Amino acid sequence: MKIIVDGMGGDNAPSAVVEGAILASRETEHHIAIIGREDLISSELAKHRYDSQKISVVNATEVISNDDAPVRAVRSKKDSSIVKGINMVKKGEGDIFISAGSTGALLAGGLFILGRIQGIDRPALASVYPILGGIPSLLVDAGANADCKPNNLLEFGVMGSIYMEKVIGRDNPRVGLVNIGTEAAKGSTLTKAAFDLLEQSHLNFLGNVEAREVPKGACDVIVTDGFTGNVLLKLTEGLAWNILQVIKKKFTDGAKAKLGAALLMNKMKELKSEFDYSEYGGAPILGIRGPIVKMHGSSSANAVKNTILKGIPYVSENVVDTIQNSVLEIEEITLSEY
Repeated sequence: MKIIVDGMGGDNAPSAVVEGAILASRETEHHIAIIGREDLISSELAKHRYDSQKISVVNATEVISNDDAPVRAVRSKKDSSIVKGINMVKKGEGDIFISAGSTGALLAGGLFILGRIQGIDRPALASVYPILGGIPSLLVDAGANADCKPNNLLEFGVMGSIYMEKVIGRDNPRVGLVNIGTEAAKGSTLTKAAFDLLEQSHLNFLGNVEAREVPKGACDVIVTDGFTGNVLLKLTEGLAWNILQVIKKKFTDGAKAKLGAALLMNKMKELKSEFDYSEYGGAPILGIRGPIVKMHGSSSANAVKNTILKGIPYVSENVVDTIQNSVLEIEEITLSEY
């Protein structure tokens, strides 16, 4: 397997990307190709000891920034790390593309270059969602589609279930639809119609889940439109970070507090790690004809390493083909409803 990593994407590129790729190369036999400005990447590689047989550099002279209009940038910056990396996957020169760069450009590049899986209307961003004291869930959609139709939410549930089962190893994952109440009749026109479709599917559909139950692990696959999903994800991240800051401040306020903090240091580290996105890897873009994974923009070397390692089963378990084979059921349910 050949893993293509964007060396120019993210706030800490290329240093964190290079270091993370080296760390990952020590834990896998697969080849890692870092794509981007060869001079900068080679300079970073020179600072580390690594196996040159397992890491290579692919030169790309252009960079797509978050300030660029995604569609225009994908069409005009043909030699950018994102466009060139996705093209390598299309040509069979790489098996998966991983980037901490522009989400919009990755979505546009995936659609224009690789194309949608036939029968999937909207590709979705699937983000690992931390659960208090439990195994993380998967949030679909995390921001790719602000406006959705009922069949899109059905697609998100099917694709998320396949990813959870094949990549994360959760058998028969529980699917929940984010809503303002648990009753089937609650919610908007969108969620009511989506409820009916999900109920007809082969999925292990639990029904509606309220936002307050999501952090407790109410379901394994959290289905919602991209607008709601993105707000839910960022609210959770912000709330967790602020709570940890308050706890830190309380535990360093005075000698007695510091003594208590010292005794609880290991537990504090465990709590922090539960909300640390770098432990979970990146967010796959599901529904396109090739594996693309989006890393957090501020990814550290540890986050890059984990994303690379956790991206391997995305390829080895043939997630893209499995989603393609599940499209027929989605179409049958949708046609029977409408």
